[in-house]
Amino acid sequence: MPKQELLNDVIDALCCMPGVGPKSAQRIALHLFQRDRGGAENLAKVLQKAVNKLGLCKKCRTLSEHELCAICANSERDLQTLCVVESPADVWLVNQATDFKGIFFVLNGRLSPLDGIGPDEIGLDQLEQQLENSPITELILATNSTVEGEATAHYIAQLALPYKIRVSRIAHGVPVGGELEFIDSNTLAHAFSGRRDIA
Repeated sequence: MPKQELLNDVIDALCCMPGVGPKSAQRIALHLFQRDRGGAENLAKVLQKAVNKLGLCKKCRTLSEHELCAICANSERDLQTLCVVESPADVWLVNQATDFKGIFFVLNGRLSPLDGIGPDEIGLDQLEQQLENSPITELILATNSTVEGEATAHYIAQLALPYKIRVSRIAHGVPVGGELEFIDSNTLAHAFSGRRDIA
């Protein structure tokens, strides 16, 4: 009996997504090829196009198909308030859950010396250049409430000290060990409005 190698390859590839295990991947693959081949074809095209065109915004480092993302290119944003987050997903969440009108800086990670992730790997040199050369008056640290996230926030707060910038940290409602991606919008909005000064 011939093996289903191609179908198994699709299932294995789908398992790369967070929260998708072998059983979920199998259900998705079978649905696409049994009931929605047009959807499968469209998904393949869109993914291929995104792989080729999506990169990082040169200013804030979120995912963008252009040199500047829509937020950085928006002249109506408040250039004096900079929010630092760990991932592009956090940018989406903050924008959806709060009335934040400032700009972002995406670390695309967090400090983790044991994993070899230091300041250079998360773009802190680029962040410091923005602190030095931009009209920023407040820096909001919205890293996750994990040990690494807290350490990253503390490091950035120290980095900002010479620039006499107000540094605040989102606080209330975000549980210790929690990640922004898994927190509901109301909790995140409360945490954002209840941020506190660090230094």
